[in-house]
Amino acid sequence: MIAFATLLVFSAAVMMLLLSPGPNMAFVMAHGVSYGLGGGAAAALGIGAADLVLTGLTATGITAVIAAWPPAFDLIRYAGAAYLLWMAYKALRRPRSPLGAVAQQASLKSVFLRSMLNSLLNPKALLFFMVFLPQFVEPGKGNVAGQLVILGCVLTAISVVFHALLGAAGGSARRFLSRNPRAATVQTYGLAVVLVLLALRLIAMPRAA
Repeated sequence: MIAFATLLVFSAAVMMLLLSPGPNMAFVMAHGVSYGLGGGAAAALGIGAADLVLTGLTATGITAVIAAWPPAFDLIRYAGAAYLLWMAYKALRRPRSPLGAVAQQASLKSVFLRSMLNSLLNPKALLFFMVFLPQFVEPGKGNVAGQLVILGCVLTAISVVFHALLGAAGGSARRFLSRNPRAATVQTYGLAVVLVLLALRLIAMPRAA
């Protein structure tokens, strides 16, 4: 349905975008450090799940409807900021324990859901899918919605692998930190700081034109 050359160009563009530092990168790394390899992988899968949801919304035209409603951008970003601040609060409220026991205080399911919601509550992600995917649709190659779904699935696969590798790097950093008896405190405040900074980023984000 989509030319192979188009998929290659699309994949290269996705990789270039992923290599640019962004909120998902910081989120996955922070959770890899906090919860190890499993936590990083769960965060990567959460981002992938959000990408699939956004792909579906784009293919059905719902993203365009949401973007056309002026208050939507602010409602989504403020909800996202509030959620990130709540996660930061929960991180600080977590009982202090050795770093090896930290991963047991949050299930991989909860990390997955946190990551998914963090992506979905970012209005820039919704606008990105609405603007980026259609650029690679070839009207003469068949159903447009079907092409959007294929492109979204390719993007999701690349994103999950990329972020899983970042999560693994965070897990390696966690093993290094575990040699320091104060690492659990550093990790707790580090995660909270990342979440607060991501929340402030959403609050300061300019409205879409």
